[in-house]
Amino acid sequence: MSLFGQAAASSSANTTGDISKDVALTAPPEDGISDLKFSPQSEHLAVASWDKKVRIYEINAQGGSEGKALFEHEQPVLSCCWSKDGTKVVGAGADKAARMMDLSSGNTTTAQQVAAHDAPIRCARFVDIPQQNTQMLVTGSWDKTIKYWDLRQATPVASVSCQERVYSMDVVNTLLVVATADRYINIINLNDPAKFYKTIQSPLKWQTRVVTCFNDGSGFAVGSVEGRCAIQYVEEKDSSANFSFKCHRAQQTGVGNTNTNVFSVNAISFHPQHGTFSTAGSDGTFHFWDKDAKHRLKGYPEVGGPITATDFSRQGNIFAYSVSYDWSKGYSTNTPQLANKVMLHAVTGDECKPRPKTGGRK
Repeated sequence: MSLFGQAAASSSANTTGDISKDVALTAPPEDGISDLKFSPQSEHLAVASWDKKVRIYEINAQGGSEGKALFEHEQPVLSCCWSKDGTKVVGAGADKAARMMDLSSGNTTTAQQVAAHDAPIRCARFVDIPQQNTQMLVTGSWDKTIKYWDLRQATPVASVSCQERVYSMDVVNTLLVVATADRYINIINLNDPAKFYKTIQSPLKWQTRVVTCFNDGSGFAVGSVEGRCAIQYVEEKDSSANFSFKCHRAQQTGVGNTNTNVFSVNAISFHPQHGTFSTAGSDGTFHFWDKDAKHRLKGYPEVGGPITATDFSRQGNIFAYSVSYDWSKGYSTNTPQLANKVMLHAVTGDECKPRPKTGGRK
């Protein structure tokens, strides 16, 4: 039986995707969802929320889900991540702290504090530092610093000052990318983690919302608040492959109306096998793209609210997305009636496969 009971493979000729069989996560968070991440080792999903909790769910092949663990912060949680071996989950957030649960210990309710900043922590990621014999945690904060933590020590191993508040951060292999306010993007080579390898201004004209690294660590994708995404390579020799494109925009209706509604790109995720990627936004839609062919593979209908976070499972057969308020229209628009849910989409057929190469230059 195919995943989630979906038997039909999608057709490459049809660029509109199907969300009718997407399955909702059981017992989702009670407030806005800020982040979600699949385990790199198993079918478990961590979900961070404004309700001050990080929840860990187990997902089965039919799309069913069951809560397995939960730990609390003192304020909203803004980020979550897994260790490479899948035994540890870290949450970070508005209480200026990062907290870690060690699932291998059998603990399912409490977490120990492992990092601290002078302002809310926006992002946390596990990193492998060459020449170090242990995986470390890196945290990025609105206090305009990133800090590296050896989880066996109470103080940071190193701290790097940024130009502005950290808004987004991602890591693959030795590439760490840190995006801040004022559109700065700092690139760090983890062979020399205490300094910036390169700093650029975002190729997009408006505030950066998300950065996500390519699977091979050669570059990264940037999403902004103005419905635009950029593909950016690290090295100058590859700069001819850099480009940006419009997405998450909708033409206004009405005779003679040429105005376009522009939405924030909130999340970008790369497929672990195919290297294609998703974008998701305030318009409540997600899309799959092939960056090398500069082609949209699939676009999906509106899901009932803004999409705030996305991730592919380790095998790429599940695409998880959270539907909740993203604050893009301010405090006054947030109402109790807005959805808070996580949906699981079975990736089938050629939905995320790159376009076949057809002659010419490869």
